[in-house]
Amino acid sequence: MENLTSMEQFEQLTQQEKVVFKFTADWCPDCHFIDPFMGEVEEQFTNFQFFSVDRDKFIDLCVQLDIFGIPSFIVFDKGEEKGRFVSKDRKTREEIESFLLQFN
Repeated sequence: MENLTSMEQFEQLTQQEKVVFKFTADWCPDCHFIDPFMGEVEEQFTNFQFFSVDRDKFIDLCVQLDIFGIPSFIVFDKGEEKGRFVSKDRKTREEIESFLLQFN
């Protein structure tokens, strides 16, 4: 999964088709819980582009998007937010896959 590097990149990516932003942080144990299977989730959903957003590096973006818990996911498609899976709760593989299936 590629890391988001700038706000300009974020703005460009939101205009593309089916982009998933995963909001995370190095210190977040629930974020690391999903690391072992996220590669397989990406392989399963090849019609999406996945980008990791470090909450600590993009705190203003997180506030703007109401990301107050991590890990969280937001899907954009052609400039429009299509869905969000945002909470402070630990996410399971099944919950993430179920969320993404809505946009497949």
